[in-house]
Amino acid sequence: MIRSLVLAGVGAAAGLGVARALTAARPLLDRAGRLDRPNHSGASVSLIEGPAVAAGLAVAALALPRPAHRFAAVTATAAAGVLGGIDDLMETGSAKGLRGHLSALARGEVTTGGLKVLGIPAASLLAAAVVREPRPLAGSAVFGRCVDTVLAGGVIAGSANLVNLLDLRPGRALKAAGLVTVLGPLHGPAAVLSGGVLGTAAAVWGEDLAGRTMLGDTGANALGAALGTRTALQGSRGELLGVLSLLVALTLASEKVSFTRVIEATPVLRELDAWGRTPAAPAAP
Repeated sequence: MIRSLVLAGVGAAAGLGVARALTAARPLLDRAGRLDRPNHSGASVSLIEGPAVAAGLAVAALALPRPAHRFAAVTATAAAGVLGGIDDLMETGSAKGLRGHLSALARGEVTTGGLKVLGIPAASLLAAAVVREPRPLAGSAVFGRCVDTVLAGGVIAGSANLVNLLDLRPGRALKAAGLVTVLGPLHGPAAVLSGGVLGTAAAVWGEDLAGRTMLGDTGANALGAALGTRTALQGSRGELLGVLSLLVALTLASEKVSFTRVIEATPVLRELDAWGRTPAAPAAP
């Protein structure tokens, strides 16, 4: 228990320190305002939060004791962040959503969103193959390893996508990630990533809720990948199957139903979603 708390503290400190340092360096890193984008209400916000969160999570993952766990967590988180960054900064095509990106790929149209659809699952499967311990299934170690890799890889990629789907209002994705973190495993190797998620979220919390910065695909994908990797590290085969089934169901539902409308129509969710959110201060003349 004490060891888990220490690991969580190290992960939190690393994530908090790196994310806060990068967001504080925004005036130096983005003097020309190239990271500024309009948010849901049309106000200009900075995407600096995304790289800050992705970097904080990747550095926090370095605190994982086992080399295989470090490699898996850094690979999944960094790949999700980089591919999300490409989509944030160099977006091509008009396709939106998983169905839109898959349709574009089927037509032979490679977009930045399409690169994410291909790249994040590939990195997730690589991370899963490294991190999962061999467990036989139906008398076959090879079959068991393949099943575990697909399940764990699906959880990592699906989590990256789901957090991105939630990043439509200030603070929403951070609140969801924080809630999942405190309700999930906080012991063992997962403690490092749990601490990393909470630390990076704390670092950007105020600016995000004030509507001055946002995660973007860079931060949301990285945050989700870190949560998914945490589950892949310690989840049983049955737990992975359950989580993956939920992720698939929510992803498919997002193609038909607006999460924002559901949240706004549900009093408890609406209050939780709005909690702590403050309007951005007007820009200085």
